[in-house]
Amino acid sequence: MLRTKVTPFETYRTYLSMKSHFTNPKFDFFKYGGKSRATMTSFNKRKDKYWFEKTSRKYSDQEIVDFLLSNFINSTNPQNLWIGEIINSGERTYSEWMMRQQSLTYLFKEQISELLSEKNLDEVFNCSMGHPLLLKRYLGGEISLETLSILEKVFSFKKDFDKKLTDPVWETVSLKLKKYLPFLNINVFQFKKVLRDIVNE
Repeated sequence: MLRTKVTPFETYRTYLSMKSHFTNPKFDFFKYGGKSRATMTSFNKRKDKYWFEKTSRKYSDQEIVDFLLSNFINSTNPQNLWIGEIINSGERTYSEWMMRQQSLTYLFKEQISELLSEKNLDEVFNCSMGHPLLLKRYLGGEISLETLSILEKVFSFKKDFDKKLTDPVWETVSLKLKKYLPFLNINVFQFKKVLRDIVNE
């Protein structure tokens, strides 16, 4: 497979664009082609410039996007994600993300089966008493962002949650969910079938 190489400066611009995407509600990574208005001068002044040089040698352009994506979605609050965290634990985070992508259907089935063993589908999304069970399980690490995103593609529950939940915890999750969805290319019909099979068991 042909790997499209990128320069350290391009890697830096992709990093800034990804950061803006996940922290600025109005910024769209895809609209701006994954690039920011960075200057070579600002790049050359950075003390962590070596990391961008190393990363650009190691990964192709798409791998750099995936690498940065995995790290921003892994952060509890992407607004506070420091480049040092990516330098220190980015490789592990990226590996874990890739494993989730490769076993998406299996993980979805496992997590939804567990979730629906407690409550029925309507109760899982019920916001009348505050945070619904679905959100609690996500915050507790029992539901992945991928599973949450698939459920959003199937049910479009986010709009309802946005109206009923006004706390900062949900607002942070809501923004992350909105920003991650365009990166997730899945066959919605396939997951609807998986969900139907679980409900009808």
